Parts: sequence; structure tokens; C-alpha cells
Amino acid sequence: MLIEPVVAWPRRAEAGGDYLVTVDLRGPLPAPDGTPAPWPYAEEEFTYTVTLDGAPHFDCSALGAPNLVLHRFGGTYGPARFRVSAGTGLGPASLWLTVSNQWGVPVRKAELRCEIREATGDAAAPVPGGPAPPPVPRAPRPHRPPAAVAAGPDRQTVTISFAGLDRAWAAWIGDRLERRGVRVAPLRRGSPADVPPAALLRDLTLAPGRALLVLDTPYFGHGTHAHDEWNAALREVVAPDPSRFAAVSVTGAALPPEVSLLAPATLHGVRAEEAERRLLERLGLPSEPVAEDAAQAGPRPRFPADAPGVWGAVPRRNTRFTGREALLDEVHDLLGRPGPGTGRLTLHGMSGVGKTQLATEYAHRLGPEYDVVWWVNAQDRAGCRRQLADLAPRLGLRTGQEYGERLRAVRDALHRGEPYSRWLLVLDGADEPEEIEDLVPAGPGHVLVTSRNPEWGRYGSGLLEVPVYTREESIAFLRRRAPGPTRDEAGRLAEALGDLPLLLAQTAGWLSDADRSVDEYLALLADGDGTGGDARTVADDFPPAFRTAWSILLAELRESAPESVVLLRLCTFFAPGLVPVHLLRGMPHDGLPDSVAGLLTDPRLWDRAVGHLRRHSVVRVETDPDEPEHENLYVHRVVHQMAHQAMPEEARRDLVDVVRRALAAAGRGRPSAPEQWPRYAEIVPHLKYADVLASTDEAVQTLVLDCLRYLYLSGEYGAGVRLGGHATRIWRALLGDQHPLLWELTHHYANLLRAAGDFHRTMEIERAAVRHLSEQRGERDPVLLRALGGLAADLRGLGHYTEALEISRRVLDGYRELLGDQDTRTLNAQNNVGASLRLLGRYADALDVDLPTLRERRRVLGDRHPWTLGSETTCAVDLRLLGRHGEALSRQDANWRLVRETLGAHHRQTLLAAHNLALCRYAAGDTDAAAHHAGRALERGERVLGDSDPLVLMLMASRSCFAREQGDLDLARALSERLVGRYEETLTAGHPYAAGARANHALLLHRAGADDRAAALADAALADMDAAVGHDHPWTLGCALNAAVLHGNAGEADRALALSRATAGTAARVLGAAHPFTLSAEVALACELRVRGRRGQADAVEREALEGLAAALGPRHPRTLSARARRAPFWDFEPQRT
Repeated sequence: MLIEPVVAWPRRAEAGGDYLVTVDLRGPLPAPDGTPAPWPYAEEEFTYTVTLDGAPHFDCSALGAPNLVLHRFGGTYGPARFRVSAGTGLGPASLWLTVSNQWGVPVRKAELRCEIREATGDAAAPVPGGPAPPPVPRAPRPHRPPAAVAAGPDRQTVTISFAGLDRAWAAWIGDRLERRGVRVAPLRRGSPADVPPAALLRDLTLAPGRALLVLDTPYFGHGTHAHDEWNAALREVVAPDPSRFAAVSVTGAALPPEVSLLAPATLHGVRAEEAERRLLERLGLPSEPVAEDAAQAGPRPRFPADAPGVWGAVPRRNTRFTGREALLDEVHDLLGRPGPGTGRLTLHGMSGVGKTQLATEYAHRLGPEYDVVWWVNAQDRAGCRRQLADLAPRLGLRTGQEYGERLRAVRDALHRGEPYSRWLLVLDGADEPEEIEDLVPAGPGHVLVTSRNPEWGRYGSGLLEVPVYTREESIAFLRRRAPGPTRDEAGRLAEALGDLPLLLAQTAGWLSDADRSVDEYLALLADGDGTGGDARTVADDFPPAFRTAWSILLAELRESAPESVVLLRLCTFFAPGLVPVHLLRGMPHDGLPDSVAGLLTDPRLWDRAVGHLRRHSVVRVETDPDEPEHENLYVHRVVHQMAHQAMPEEARRDLVDVVRRALAAAGRGRPSAPEQWPRYAEIVPHLKYADVLASTDEAVQTLVLDCLRYLYLSGEYGAGVRLGGHATRIWRALLGDQHPLLWELTHHYANLLRAAGDFHRTMEIERAAVRHLSEQRGERDPVLLRALGGLAADLRGLGHYTEALEISRRVLDGYRELLGDQDTRTLNAQNNVGASLRLLGRYADALDVDLPTLRERRRVLGDRHPWTLGSETTCAVDLRLLGRHGEALSRQDANWRLVRETLGAHHRQTLLAAHNLALCRYAAGDTDAAAHHAGRALERGERVLGDSDPLVLMLMASRSCFAREQGDLDLARALSERLVGRYEETLTAGHPYAAGARANHALLLHRAGADDRAAALADAALADMDAAVGHDHPWTLGCALNAAVLHGNAGEADRALALSRATAGTAARVLGAAHPFTLSAEVALACELRVRGRRGQADAVEREALEGLAAALGPRHPRTLSARARRAPFWDFEPQRT
């Protein structure tokens, strides 16, 4: 967010005078291109803290809290005020202004220059060139605690000069010095190639006080100037006046020899206490401990050598990392720059160029700037969700086991910056931004993505292309990895290999082990053969040098360590990236090919194979810190593709079967157990590469079905639908249409489609399954009954309630005949009959089914089983819809408490119980309590289930209605518009839920004063509802009641009277004369009769309705009182569970 300080300060001050300095803010400012400023925070206000320092020329103290509260619509609630007392020294002086955000991060700094002159007796004389702040009366200054050294005119000033990548060191050093009363001026050192080192050093002498240089490799300009040039500059500038300079060294790398003139203190490789002692000793400061200043309590910069508090899955640091200094500096700058759209950066480029290595080095080198550094292998969505969800316990978040809940809690915590605002999230290998973009958090931290796909730019990410090495970097890398080549030979190799880091690493490994010279290797590259023909089998989309170099390496491995080739080939039947080779070592070894059996059973052979692959940079060993016994190998996608395509067909057939067996044998537990989901998340990405769908092995087929079940239960519907679609097509061709396994697959696939909201496709699949199974197995087959149950669920989802009821009864009869009345499947089928009756508006019939279901479930399953608890909620819903509000509230309140105690506050069943409790409270007239319960349930539901889940949409509908009745029309309208859009998008515009949501929205338009639009929308909703569920359905009657009232308000008396009369009559016939809805309809009819001048009729109808409401709801119920006051009634649509 862009802001601009507005400061009034004395450009000229008199020695000994006191002045008032005010600091205010303008913002949020538009972007440089004129784009309106976004407000990035959930709260309406954002607090900044202002500090003002004038040492050694001024003494500054805040008058009140030095805070500025910026409102999202611009402006603050008043400036921060400071008393500034000028010292006695005359001449140029400065005030130093710092504005920090509420996480303590400085966002704006400024030097306020002024001049101190001799006192003339009028310290507040007008100042030319700017307004003079008024004088402030002197007052006794507060006593400063002796915790830290007090500021004073003789206070030492130190300018800390540092490279951008060492900002963490500069912050820590500055904090250590400020605690001892030293005034610190941090100065980031740039590295322009056209400015000689001597000029850069001379610039430091212009700053007040002493210059402290933080020495590291980046400080010397990433090679823009040779060490000889730096040596000369140090001799020219430092040697004549060494007292103006001091230095600390924070690296073990070689630096220009003449840095010895700076007498640097070595802070690298020591603990924080020793580093602080050495720093203070170098500057001649006392090293005795000082007490913490309570006024400055809060998070302090961490010692840069200490790891962040939360550090997860970051690959090991590459001790041979070479070059890329300027690129690392640019990453740091782009992530840290202010302005909209920052904090997210994608490193993109071709495979093998070193994107992952660059991100790894950044995480290790810049880790001290963050409190959280979390690495995610983001090649697939399921794995990305799992790894992000794993961050929840590390952040101390209290959640359940479900991925959805943990993931949303993590995103919310990172967005708010609580408990940590300084976080770095690395998404490695995220080549499909559209798959995972919705998982990426926003907030005060940073997101670093590595990808071959620059399309991340369309998703709000900055882009930085990672090029191949420069020639100098290539030469340095080769000579560091393979000491044999001369500089000229390394240059020729780099040219032949196109400076590609991955290929250079593999070639360096080959040169270290092989007996051939560089010239012989170059000859092989030029010849493109001599390798057994492997080059011809590698894909043509790689450059020739790639293919030839790979063939040379593969030939060398085959000759020196054939077991390493076997292991590499096995890895290619897993997904590229992190390969869980521990699954191979843990599988049963009987019946394996000899070459594989020896590799997996002989630890020495295994270690030798891994060692050869590591030395040639073909793989990297990665261990899971939570399970160090689980060995993983990282295989780059280029290596993966080359090795796979160069594999002979015979080896391919044998090895793919080994990997399939390993995946099937992995200990994964039941997919219904959330604690087992990490095992499934590890397996699922590899199913495609092992081509498991082509296997006829029963264990492998069971694995596929279990993975589909896991994807359904964990909420990964998209991945599950894709896997289920492929499996259906392949298994149908492989096994035939009538194979029993196909019906099991159809069940899981239909569940996934239904969960994803695709009821039409699910219905087609289930109808086809029912047709085939009816012909093959007859009407009483359990598999057919399960398919029929799924079809009924689809029909309920699509609003075809009559057909759903017919099929549900057919299923119930079948289960009763096959299994008896007390089997759980029979009771589930009976529950579904009740659901269909309720959706048809037959509430009394639904209760007659649901009560026996509840009794039997209590007897068979017990009081605390989730299905029993669900039946209790269902019965309370039936009672409420029948108008028996007292009974419903009593039953639901007890049920909600038991469900919450048994299943937890975030369980779906608890949220359902809380929703019905809110509706019971609303029906009883307690809107505030209803809003409280619904609001909390909606907040939890969105966090656990997402904003598209049917239950969340139900909660959204109710919360909108409650907000309307509380007068919060903005919230009500926002929720209502989201709901209407979501129903029309996921269902159809003519679906009863979409029609009901529009009926609710019409009431909002009426409350907002748009009566004509409200009446038109109510008419449309009534027509759609009538077409969807019929004239006599309670939902249609409710839409008619609203339309009648809204037409009456719009002055259309005839239309209003006709609708009111028809609604009241039909409601009495369908729901009964004593039902609260029927009585409300009579109240509306009485209103319209009175408008038409039929007072006698109106009074009679009204009297009967008021007596009925008093009996049904009580004389003090809000609806009774509203009817007595002759206020028009209304009806709220309430989506039901399907």
C-alpha cells in the first residue's frame, strides 16, 4: 500500500528552542499507472507508528502516542506530534523520520534537513520557505529509564553500509548498537558497474560519524569490479584515515586481501553472544549487558545465523552453489519493494536452468529475515494442499484433521500476519498456475514460485526470468566441481553445453569419475555417438547437446555402476520431483526381477547406486524431517524425461510392474481415516507415471479405488474427477462393460462428480449403471440398490423431488427385503425417503418416517453415532417446518450441545445442528441469537468447507435473512448476491433453490426502497418456483406471499388481493389452518381486503389470524406483535439438505 508522509518541521531553528513537529499521512495512493489504490486488509483501519530522531543536533519526544491510524477511504484521525528541542551546536542539522507498519517493518524513511542558528530571543520566528511550527511550552521531561543508554548530543553515529542480501545482518547490528545509545543510519550499498569502488568508499566519508561495512561476497559488486580494483580503492580511501571506517565479515568466502585495512571483526560461524561481543569491541563500545527497555518491547531482529522459528521441507543448501549473486539481489529487491501486487514473485525459465537451486539458496541466505520459511513441492494440487495444511500445527493453529479446515486456517493466519507477519512460502515446480492459484495466500509475507510457466504473471505475480549461467559463472562452476579442466577447457565445455547449469553439473560429475580428457568428451559431443545409440532414443525436443551429453553420461553409468541405471529407471515410473524410493525398499521382494531384487535387498549395492547418481548430479537425496527413515530422491524433470525415453521396451515392462506393486503395497490405511491422508497424498501423484490403470493386478486396482475414495473425502474433487474419468474409460476397454469392478468404480466416480456439483453428468452415469445392473442382476441386487440410491441423490440435487421419492422408496423396499428393517443400509434408505418427503413440502409425512429412523438408529448404533445425531437434527427440522417451534427448539438445543461435544465445533454435523438451532431461535422470535449462531457457523463452514459447499450456501441464505431483519442491509445484500450467483452458476436459473434465493433478494430490494424492482423479481421467482415444484408446494406459497405483499406496496391492489386470497386458501389446505405460515397469509389477506375497503371481511380475517398466532407463537412473539400492528408479513426461503 502506497503512502506519503506530510510533515511540518522547522527548516531553520534557533539554538535551545523548542518546536512542534507534526507528521500525518496521505494514502492509500494510486499506483504509478493511475490504478486506484486497493485496500489489502480485512479491517477498515491500519495503524502506523512514527519515530523521529534528531541526535546529535535535536532532542525529540512524542506528545502522546506516536501512532497514525489510516482509514481505507483515505485520511487519518489526526497527526502524530513531537516536541523537538534544538541543541547548542550551530550549522546544518537533520531530523530522521521513520514510518513503520503495525508489524514493525519500516515502510517510509526521510531526512528532514534544517539549520540551527544563534538564538535571537524569538524561537518561533517565521521560517522562510515553509510554515513555522508553533512553539511549545517547556515542561519537565519524563525520566528515561536506565535500561538503555540515553540519547544525547554527543551520542555516536554509525552508518551501516551493507549489500541488499545482508539486510538481516544490518538490522541485527543496528539493533545491538541502538540498545547502547548509538544512532544508526542504515545505508544499502548499490553496485553500479560505472561507479568505481573508490568513489563508493569516498561517499561513505560524507555521512556523519563512522562507517561500518558489512563485508560479504555481494558487497563487492557480484564481479562488476575485480579484486585488484577493490584493493587499490581500499588503499586509496581507507588507509589514509582508517578511524573513519570499521568492518565486520559475515562470510567465509575469500574477499579482496586489502580488506585487512578495515580490521574486520569476524561474525561468521560464531554464536550470537560472541558475535555481539566482537562487534562492540571493534567499535570500542562497552560490551556489558544492558537491560531491555520496556518502552521498546516487541520483536527484535533475529541473529542471522539462527534458523527461523518455523522451517519446513527446504532442500539442503548446495555447498557448491556458484554465482547468481546479482539475480539473488534482484529477487530480494522485487519481493521487498513497496506497492500493489508485490510480495509474490515467479522465477521462470527453461528446465535445468537452476530455478529450484536459486530458490533454495535464497531461502537459506535470506531465511534470517523471516520467522517462517515453508517449502512446498507444488507439481500437483493434492500434494500442494497437503503440504500447506501441514503448516497449521507449526503455526500453532488449533484445527481438526480435515485438509480443508487446516488449509483455510493457514491461509487466514498468513493473510492476517498472525502469529507471524514475516513469512516466506516457496512453491517449487508450480507449472500449472490455474491448478493451485487459489491456494496461494496473500498477506504481509512473501511468496516465491519456481515454474516453467510465465502465465503466473496473469495471477498477480511478478516475473523474473532465470537465464543460463554467464560464461564466467559456467567456468567457475566447472572448475569448482571438477578441478582438472583448465580455464580454457572449462570455457570450451561451457560453450558446447550452452551454459545450462544442470548439464554442467552432470558433466562435471562425469569428468571427475571418467578417465577421458576434456578434449575426448568434446569430441564425443561433436560426434553425437559412441554411446550405444542412446542419443537416438531421446526426444528430439531437447537440443542435440542435451541428448548427446545425456547419452555419454548414461553409457558411463551403465559401465561403471549398472545398478544405478536400474534405480534411475525405476524412478522414472514415479512423478518427477520428489520420488519416495522408501516405498521400493519397503515392498515385498519376492518375484522381483534379479537386477531389482539385488538392488533392493543389498544395502551396499543400494548405497553405491545412490552414490553414483548423486556424484553425477542425476539425483539429490532428500529426507523427511518428520520421518527421517523415509528416503526420497529428487529427480529433475529433464533427467526424468531423458531417462524414461531412453529406456528399452523390455526394461520398461519389467520395471513399471515393480513400481505398481510398490505403490499397491504401501501402508496407507483406510481412506476414511484423515490421519492416513498424508500417505495417500504421497501416492496419488505417481499413479499416472506408473500407468496403474493399465494393470489387471487386483491389488493395484484396489489402490485406484482407495485413492478415489481418498480424493472424495479429502475434498480434492477436481483431481478425483479426472482420475475417475480416465479409469472409467480405460477399465471399460480393458475389462468390459459388465465387469463387477466397473460398478464399484462408477460408485466412486459418481460421488466425486456429485460433490463437484455436476449433478447432470452424475445422473447420466447412474442411470446407465441402473439400466445395466437391472438387466444383469435383478431388482434386489445390493450393487443395483446402491446405484439407485446415488441416482435418487442426484435427482434431489437437481430438484426432481417426486422421482427421487419414488426411487428412494424402491431402494428402501429392496433393502428391507434383502437385509431386514434394522440393517444400517435399510435405515439410511429410510432416512433418504424422509429427505425426499421434506423437499416435497410433505413435512408431516417426513416426520412420520424420520422419528422411527431415529428410534432404530438409537437402538442399533447408540445415541452418539453421527447418523443418530443427524436423525435427531432432522426430526427437529421437521417439527420446526410443521410450526411446532417450541418442541423443535428444545430438541435442537439439546442435540446441538451433544453433537458439539461428540464431534467437535467444526464438524459438518455440528454446523448443520447449529444452523437449525439458529432457525429455531429465529422462529421463536430471537433474531439476535439466531444471527449469532448462524454467523459463527458460517464463519467456521467457510473455513472448513469452502464458500461453495451446499451447507455453507444454506448458512449464507439464513445469515442474509437475519442481517436484513437486524437492519444490516449491506451485509444482507452482499450475502444474497453471492448466493443467487452461486446457485445460478452451479445449478440452473430455474432450480428451486435459485428461485427461492431470488425471492429472498426481492425482500431486500423492498427494504432498500426499490418496490417496483422488488415486485418484478418476486413475480419471476414465483413463476420459476411454481414451474419447479408445483402450485401447492410450501415454497411456492411462500413466494406467492412475498409477491402479494410487494405488489401491495407497489400500489397494485388487485394483483395483491388475488395472490393473498389464493395463498391463504391453499396454505390452509396444504399446511393446516393453524400453521403459522397459514396465519401469516391470512394477515396479508386482511391487509389487502382493508385496502380495497372491505373492512368487515378484513376485521374478521384479521381477528381469526391474531387469535391463531397468539395460540401458536404466543401473544408477545414478534410476529404476533407485528400482525397486531398491521405490518405486512413475509416469508424467507430456506434451502434444505438434499
